[in-house]
Amino acid sequence: MAAARAGEQPFQEGQAFLDGQFDIVDWYPYFQSCVRYFLKHAQYNGPVQFLAAFINIQLPFQKAQAEFLLSHTPSPAAVAAAAAAGLAPPPAAPPPPPAALGDGGVGVPLTYSTATTTTLQPYIRRLVATGFDFPGVLHSFFGDDWERGVRPLCELERRNYMFAAKSGSWLEVKRAYDGAGADEAVPFLRPLRNVSEAEIVAAEAAWSEWLAMQDW
Repeated sequence: MAAARAGEQPFQEGQAFLDGQFDIVDWYPYFQSCVRYFLKHAQYNGPVQFLAAFINIQLPFQKAQAEFLLSHTPSPAAVAAAAAAGLAPPPAAPPPPPAALGDGGVGVPLTYSTATTTTLQPYIRRLVATGFDFPGVLHSFFGDDWERGVRPLCELERRNYMFAAKSGSWLEVKRAYDGAGADEAVPFLRPLRNVSEAEIVAAEAAWSEWLAMQDW
């Protein structure tokens, strides 16, 4: 990319993205809107929680709550030491205060909420791999700005998923799309839904470029 002129933001010029031009500066506010919606609203809504449980991925508030309880629960060693000394066991953490509930969902206090730097990528990957990356679900997870904030990332992940399937076995693809721990392993994989001819043509062209990269 050419050097930015005086007074011009360095990323203002169109960036190559997929098969067109992508303006990062224009995209980023919409992406931030999707992150805020996911953290403040979607993760506390019942349907989002139900689907997250079905595809076996923890929502941010669930991870934060688990970390809080783990850090405030006495270890077995501490309990055993207290018992050996004839002392009362260390107190466990008090239950979290009541939380505001979403639409049929279970909430937690905002103090247990994660920061707005939470990445959306694990959720996009899981929705793609399990075949739930259709508009209604993406809107439920990421809000009204999902088309401009998340759709580009979803399109990239769909292509990554196609490349993974083309370059490895089912077991290798599953390992690639499992979560960070065994407790968040992807429960099933589905072929991509609603693949357009244009998407296939673009993926084939990108795959050819990758093969050329390997052969250089």
